[in-house]
Amino acid sequence: MYIVVDERQSVTDHYVAGFGAEGVKAQGLATGSMKRWLDATPRIDVEAIDGFLIGDCADRASCTVAIRSLSRAPIIALNETRSLEQTLALFTAGIDDVVRKPVHVREIIARATAIRRRTGRGVEPAPAPDRAGRLKVYTDGRDPEIDGSCLILPRRERHILEYLAKNRGRQVTKGQIFTAVYGDLDTSVEESVVEGHISKLRKKLRMRLGYDPIEAKRLAGYTFVG
Repeated sequence: MYIVVDERQSVTDHYVAGFGAEGVKAQGLATGSMKRWLDATPRIDVEAIDGFLIGDCADRASCTVAIRSLSRAPIIALNETRSLEQTLALFTAGIDDVVRKPVHVREIIARATAIRRRTGRGVEPAPAPDRAGRLKVYTDGRDPEIDGSCLILPRRERHILEYLAKNRGRQVTKGQIFTAVYGDLDTSVEESVVEGHISKLRKKLRMRLGYDPIEAKRLAGYTFVG
């Protein structure tokens, strides 16, 4: 999931829609909302962010410092004018990359992926298999593999499995899963929606694996124990 920070809602809406068209979750926030989100969001959810895109903010340096204090995800700044002084100031503040608008979200995703690859940040594209060495969960948009064969999943189920695998061994709530999958920080949790997706996902995994790699605890949440 990507977080787009800009004071103009038209800009955040544009990039959130662009990420969505590529099958990537994104959430648009104003600067104040972003800082409140950082304070209120559980650490595991902040760690799961794939990248931050920062546009027009009153103080991008302080915004960057706030993000970097809690996340190692790539931070990419959007510049509307070519300015060497501004670019150097952004790098000094801790920005990982600066791009000039207009820029396609595919390039943003590619740059963020390259930053993670160079710096060793985040989860590798092909995480370690499960305990039995049969299930591989990818985080680059590919469907998971079981015994070397692809398990084709609907997008929501694949995103849920990716999120659970990223947090292997940690219990996550339905609310955390809802936010990670739908990218909507303001919508009340529809537990039935999350439960429905996970029920279908677990059934498919059990049919192929013969066991369930997702542990469920009533009123508590889910844990990827595979």
